[in-house]
Amino acid sequence: MNGYDENRRRFLGKLGLTLGATLSGTRVMHGENAPEAEIVTISADQKLFMQNYERWMDDFIEVNKFQKKEPFNLENNMKIVALSEEAKLFQQQLIGYMKEENFARYFMVATERMTLSI
Repeated sequence: MNGYDENRRRFLGKLGLTLGATLSGTRVMHGENAPEAEIVTISADQKLFMQNYERWMDDFIEVNKFQKKEPFNLENNMKIVALSEEAKLFQQQLIGYMKEENFARYFMVATERMTLSI
């Protein structure tokens, strides 16, 4: 396994552990989905965070799709490493926000498409 794969696995593992540990007490993890008609409200700061995170997520999905087609493309692999590094900037704030159930629900719905692409 090369350094890129190792870093990617470590990043995705940390992301999964962070989300899993934070969400273990929420209804989402217990199989209780919010009704479709229910609107989840989050604060203005959380909305701004999610706008930035969703931009990052869109970029990550694109490079991940390309990586599946061309796993040894150096330029694309460098983009994945850069995006993985960028994700570290979100971590502290995300951990704090994930303690709120409404944000956790919003986040899980918003990140489902990235999870499915990986």
